[in-house]
Amino acid sequence: MSLESVRAYFAAHAPDIDIIETEESSATVTLAAEAHGVQPEQIAKTICLKVGEDALLVVMAGTKRLDNRKAKDTFGGKPRMLDSAQVLDLTTHPVGGVCPFGLPLQLPIYCDVSLRAYDEVVPAAGATNSAVRIDPERMAGLVSAQWVDVCQ
Repeated sequence: MSLESVRAYFAAHAPDIDIIETEESSATVTLAAEAHGVQPEQIAKTICLKVGEDALLVVMAGTKRLDNRKAKDTFGGKPRMLDSAQVLDLTTHPVGGVCPFGLPLQLPIYCDVSLRAYDEVVPAAGATNSAVRIDPERMAGLVSAQWVDVCQ
C-alpha cells in the first residue's frame, strides 16, 4: 500500500521521477548508501516527531542527528520521536521506508538545511527497498516543506 501511494504521488506530481526498487534492503542509512552507490550523507532520512499533540516530519542528511535545543526552539516545544507503530499509522510507510511523499494526511514537513550540501539526495519511497533520486530543492517544493536548521 505505501509504495503504491508513493507511486501514485509521483505519477500525479512528478512523472519524470522514477522509483528505484532494490533487491536488498535500504532500511538504514548505511544500507541505503550501499544500495544506491552514494555517500551516507546523501541519504535523505525522514523522521517522525510529535511536538505536543502535533505530528510532523523532518527530512535531513543521513548522517545528521536532531539537535534537541534547535528543534525545541524551531517547533515551539520538545520534540518526541514516534515509535514504529505510530509512524506506520501516521504515514502508512514502514520505518526504513518513511518519506514525505504519498502521505494519507497532510502533515507539516520540514527539510533540514543539511540537505542543501548536495545536488542530489536519495530519500526512501514508501518501502524498505525503494527510493528516488532528487534535487533537495525540488523535493522540498514538491512536498511544500519549510527549510529549517534543526540538526547538530
